[in-house]
Amino acid sequence: MDLYNDIQQKLKELDMSIKSLRKTGTEYAKAERDYKIKLREEALKLREEDKMAVTLIQQIIYGVQSVADLRFERDVKEAVYKANLEAILSIKLQIKVLENQLDREWGATK
Repeated sequence: MDLYNDIQQKLKELDMSIKSLRKTGTEYAKAERDYKIKLREEALKLREEDKMAVTLIQQIIYGVQSVADLRFERDVKEAVYKANLEAILSIKLQIKVLENQLDREWGATK
């Protein structure tokens, strides 16, 4: 029965990880939105206020502190989101291994 309990525990972990993924996915999407909005605002500001050539804006915009900060925040949230995805895949694999082991043990008793 230890294998069965282990599987049940892994299923609970999987459920928690999926809930966490929803939260981190939402945070990642918001960070992406905020970054894109700021990027657009700063590009328009450089074009209108600073009269910068459009071809130069693409080279300079990523060095603007507020844009760089939001890009960093977005990248961190993306990394956390992807790590949560990997954790879910790992838990699924662990469950599959435990299920196979349980099947072998119960199949050997027949």
